[in-house]
Amino acid sequence: MLTCNHPVPPDRYNDRAEDLLRLTGFYHASQIGVVQCQKALVNALIERWHPETHMFHLPIGECAVILEDVALILGLPTDGLPVIGMTMSSFEALDAECLIQFGVAPRKSDCRGSCIKLTWLRDLKENLELTDDISIQRYVRCHIMLLIGTILFGDKSGAGVHWKFLPLLRDFVSIGQYSWGAACLAYLYRALCRASRYNCKEIDGPLTLLLYWAWIRLPYLSPLPREPRSFSLANRWRNWERGDRRYRYLKLAHFRKAFDELQEGQFVWVAYAVDRVDPNIIPPEIYMQSVVWSATVPLVSFECIEWHATDRYNYVLSELPMPSQHPLDSYMHWYRTKYGDHLNLSNLVGQDNDEGDQEMNECD
Repeated sequence: MLTCNHPVPPDRYNDRAEDLLRLTGFYHASQIGVVQCQKALVNALIERWHPETHMFHLPIGECAVILEDVALILGLPTDGLPVIGMTMSSFEALDAECLIQFGVAPRKSDCRGSCIKLTWLRDLKENLELTDDISIQRYVRCHIMLLIGTILFGDKSGAGVHWKFLPLLRDFVSIGQYSWGAACLAYLYRALCRASRYNCKEIDGPLTLLLYWAWIRLPYLSPLPREPRSFSLANRWRNWERGDRRYRYLKLAHFRKAFDELQEGQFVWVAYAVDRVDPNIIPPEIYMQSVVWSATVPLVSFECIEWHATDRYNYVLSELPMPSQHPLDSYMHWYRTKYGDHLNLSNLVGQDNDEGDQEMNECD
């Protein structure tokens, strides 16, 4: 059995920072509550993971966590600039970056290699007085780094966060322009590939995303949901162990048998259709990026690059209603008229430019 660190209690934030959190794209992830890990289910999923295809191989076909799941479970932006930058290991560079971002630098004892200890960030965040815009921005940077180090990009130690993310947080206007959701998914794929090795003892990465994907796509294997109408959807099973203690003690053999006997219809391919998720609880900005959810593209997170192979399995993009005033409406109508309901950006790669321009002009 692989060791799975239990997610730590979420880091709360001052209401004065809410507007800036919304601007950065991390607001919905900040609403995620305590999620108890189910170690046996995680291990059973890893046994079904194939690194060569980035897929779980189940009796009913191949499937995987995809960008649609990230957007609706975590509420992170899934379209935008790649999450890349320098990954220097110099303490002097870390020291200088913290001075720029926080106005104070950690001591060497507050760091572990290239990672800043979460305890230092928490202490700094709690002691900041939110008296002006600069102090609020520093507060939000601390909060985002804590989210990155726990829920989104946590390592096996669960005690630190790599400082390579800090330079991306300098400009508040540009923070929300990065595809944090794609980076988080790439990190999950890499964590699953590492965990599938015979000599691996622990798994890290966004286990919250993995667990909720399994519970949404395989509802017969989920605990009792406690808050079915909250967003992000990660809060459906917040504190689930309080109402379903039996589920916590299910063994690996139980989930192995369930996967071996999986029947067609028990896996939910279209998990976010209107008959399963109330569209009124999904914020409009989440819908606006739905056109990229079925794209077959590389996912990038610094040195981690993994393939988003949505073309390998039986996936149909959920019919999510979009705000009628949004300009993507006309494009989506044109796209479905030409290619049907299966949205895949690869359809446009080989298209004749003149034909495409003419059709887009007609759409306009």
